[in-house]
Amino acid sequence: MTEAILLVGGQGTRLRPLTIDTPKPMLPVAGRPCTEHQIARLREAGVTRVVLGTSYRAEVFAEYFGDGSAFGVELVCVTEEVPLGTGGAIRNVLGALASGPDDPVLILNGDVLSGHDMAGQVAHHRAHDADVTLHLINVDDPRPFGLVPTDADGRVTAFLEKPQTPEEIVTHQINAGCYVFRRRVIDAIPTGRPVSVERETFPGLLAAGAPVLGWVEDAYWLDLGTPLAFARGSRDLVTGAAPSPALPGPTGPALLLGTATVHADATVDGGSCIGDGAEVAVGALVRGSVIMDGAHIGPGAQVIDSIIGRGSRIGAGTRCEGSVIADRAVIGAHNELAPGSRVFPDARIGDTVIRLSSDRS
Repeated sequence: MTEAILLVGGQGTRLRPLTIDTPKPMLPVAGRPCTEHQIARLREAGVTRVVLGTSYRAEVFAEYFGDGSAFGVELVCVTEEVPLGTGGAIRNVLGALASGPDDPVLILNGDVLSGHDMAGQVAHHRAHDADVTLHLINVDDPRPFGLVPTDADGRVTAFLEKPQTPEEIVTHQINAGCYVFRRRVIDAIPTGRPVSVERETFPGLLAAGAPVLGWVEDAYWLDLGTPLAFARGSRDLVTGAAPSPALPGPTGPALLLGTATVHADATVDGGSCIGDGAEVAVGALVRGSVIMDGAHIGPGAQVIDSIIGRGSRIGAGTRCEGSVIADRAVIGAHNELAPGSRVFPDARIGDTVIRLSSDRS
């Protein structure tokens, strides 16, 4: 048996206002919560038992997933009462683990979409008798990330802070947020206080000479922490660029869920997902966007690279590009929302209140 920990306790402040009502890992990505996509990939990798490390709106996870049987796994939820950092959150679920001291435990950050070979990562960990094996990826620009160099044998040599100068970029490898821990390493994480795995646990293991390995695989990977990334992740799942056994339909230019309706003279493409009960009216254009359940896109409206929340309404002729409209908001006719606009739940914007320019077509 292989079991996994999914860290789903974050509040998702970078994704507000979408996360005012819903925990970040439960936001629908291509029609299913991000956590459901992760559980489906874990099951595909041979994981039979999943422990959810919850905190913010913990009841939402329990209500949706239950005991996990409907999703092909045994599932247990453990709530973090106070913020404990990544390491503290891992240690907090120790009592729910069934693994033996030397068994591998997969650990995933709850806001990452990844197509990498998790079963291969576990097999590599076992074959090299490692204490921790990290999934590492190469990125073109590593400056926003901490760096994780490895030696010729694949052992991690350091955990470096974000580089400030070109000379500090000693590798383009970064931590991709999926780990395999020997279970007794979890036992050793201190309790009762916040602990960072990147700044405390991993450097401590290196200092002690423990085998910490890198599993370098440049498969699909995306951090869903921002609205633009969230929309991109949904697009990539719909088009098949990102793999998921939980996708509720065939891959293609668009995914229509349940009773979604799109007028014959509307255009929906670019990997858009149209939620159950949502409507796209005549002449509207929806491209690369997430339209959640029950939303309405009015005649001639344009919704591009945007997220439209549950039950929201976009008025006739309104243009939203790179925008986030939270649940139940109403945007009147003939508005233009600038990229980066965020509209909070239940907001009301009248007709022709917002405009970028007088000559925009």
